[in-house]
Amino acid sequence: MTLWLVRHAQVLLAPGTCYGALNVAADREATQHSAASLAAVLPAGARISTSPLQRCEQLAQALLGLRPDLTLQTDTRLQEMNFGAWEGRRWSDIARSEFDAWTADFAGHAVGGHGESVRAVMARVAQAFDELPAGPNTVWITHAGIIRAAQLLAGGIREVTRADQWPPEGVACGQWRTLELSLIPPPQ
Repeated sequence: MTLWLVRHAQVLLAPGTCYGALNVAADREATQHSAASLAAVLPAGARISTSPLQRCEQLAQALLGLRPDLTLQTDTRLQEMNFGAWEGRRWSDIARSEFDAWTADFAGHAVGGHGESVRAVMARVAQAFDELPAGPNTVWITHAGIIRAAQLLAGGIREVTRADQWPPEGVACGQWRTLELSLIPPPQ
């Protein structure tokens, strides 16, 4: 099967802002452009699962407007990581000591003091990944961190313990990546 990992369009925030779980809108024109590009290449009847955050919902709805043959469901497990007190702050304003605390316990540290840990994010994305439908094409409209987690899962990595294990290369806003997956039962 093919898993299409689609990142929402550019958000309406200043560059350099941490916005993981913030429910911010995406640029309307960029969303329409991304939807048109994706609509042109998605196979007929693909199933879409989307993060509930509005920047992803915008893209999902724009895509459905162009491709009524697609089906859509919302999946909270595809929501971006919650960065706690870092949400809405400029990355450059976050103290180095806060980053150091996260990298010292990359898997288990609650980011931003009360946000999610990488372990929690990996667990919820793994649950969605393990429940992928048997059909040939599934589309996740989601976020950069979730796409990275899915790439790790596709490679058989279910837990990340060090920051250097996290994939450095992401998917640009409004773009996508595909993963060719074998339908293997999830680990017991």
